[in-house]
Amino acid sequence: MKIEGFDVNSAIEGAKELLGKEQDLSPALRSALETLLILVALLANRLNLNSTNSSKPPSTDPNRKKSSRKGNSARKPGGQKGRNGITLERVDDPDEVKVLKIDRRTLPRGQEYREVGYEIRQVVDIDIARFLTEYRAQVLEGGQGNCFVAVFPEGVNRPIQYGLNVKANAVYMSQQQLIPYDRIRDHFQEQMHIPVSVGSVFNFNKEAYDRLEPFEQWAKRELAKSAVLHVDETSINIGGQRHWLHCASNEALTCSILMPSEVMDEIGILPFFGGVLCHDRWKPYYRYECTHALCNAHHLRELERAWEHDQQQWAKEMQTLLTDIRQAVEDAGGQLLPDAAELWRQRYRKLLEKAEIECPPPDEKQRKGKRGRLKRSKARNLLERLRDFEHDVLRFVVANNIPFTNNQGENDLRMTKVQQKISGCFRSMDGAKIFCRVRSYLSTCRKQGMTATQVLTLLFQGKQPDFMNCNDALSG
Repeated sequence: MKIEGFDVNSAIEGAKELLGKEQDLSPALRSALETLLILVALLANRLNLNSTNSSKPPSTDPNRKKSSRKGNSARKPGGQKGRNGITLERVDDPDEVKVLKIDRRTLPRGQEYREVGYEIRQVVDIDIARFLTEYRAQVLEGGQGNCFVAVFPEGVNRPIQYGLNVKANAVYMSQQQLIPYDRIRDHFQEQMHIPVSVGSVFNFNKEAYDRLEPFEQWAKRELAKSAVLHVDETSINIGGQRHWLHCASNEALTCSILMPSEVMDEIGILPFFGGVLCHDRWKPYYRYECTHALCNAHHLRELERAWEHDQQQWAKEMQTLLTDIRQAVEDAGGQLLPDAAELWRQRYRKLLEKAEIECPPPDEKQRKGKRGRLKRSKARNLLERLRDFEHDVLRFVVANNIPFTNNQGENDLRMTKVQQKISGCFRSMDGAKIFCRVRSYLSTCRKQGMTATQVLTLLFQGKQPDFMNCNDALSG
């Protein structure tokens, strides 16, 4: 491992060697120096970690450089000739037509003029305004003094109340665009002169949360029946304390649940799942008796670290091999024939045998009365994982529609990271639960080709999207 040209590993090993030759050091001083060397090694390892060799997100990389554009670098930025562009198109039914007359005083005199047509130009604009509907229910009084009042529309049950569009728009800005409550209040007050308080915005979100309970139960049942399921987890800050958010998803559905790790069974998905579970080898997932597939994006990053920090040649070769296998699977249409798959598997095993020589396990002779497994280096732990979980690592080779990575699960958790960056934390457990359920609904609807505005309007109208009645489209 090198930092600004300085070989940290060599310096630490040299210091350890000199420390071992010193016979006059007191036990206390020797222990203190050994502890300092360990701390130096740990801190040096962290300095060189980034998004390419660890699970750190790209946003944490200092002065990160954008990767160069693939393909023909001679092309100029922007749209290329022959492409189908997207631009404003004139509409046939404008909301308002303004006729512009020529001031005839500006025309040359001595001629007669007749109208032969007009030239059209259209301006697309918005009109942000409050729209207030007043319902006047007729009251009839009978001859005996009895009064009869006309029936108000369903949902109109207060002297004055917010409409469905106000609620849908507030939830859209809060849960889809992740705008803080105070700024949503300012938006309604300044743009539309509607006095929507912070408490009202929370109540709108809570109403959406309550209305979505049937969706959450339905999504859990559908995900448990899917052939491939992606799972991932992340920590979130709720009132200054760390909690765990679990996400289960596939190409058609998303379900995020705020739940302690030790009671994942209560989520109600994994205990009933019998397909292929894609994950990053978090140990609790292996409690479930289903087929497992490990995320190779994590392996590629860890291999990069083993190469950069520990100079493990086998790690660089394994990176190349996994990438080549992935390309071979893609070229074959998503699944290799048994003979071709076995050839790649043999190359995989031979490379791991070579790695055993370059990165051997710790010497048992170093054991000093300690029980249990001797500590391994990160490179050695990675090697043993690739060896012991070979079938899960290479699951994408022999099973059709099994992805090389768990990117689906990570992508479905990404907006949680964005929310934490914007707001820093959730103020309450209720707010975090609302976010999880509403975001699950919006993510699922986006996968089904529906916009957030559409589905939130349906939600407050008491209707459910059509795809919830078409299970065949969701079983993938």
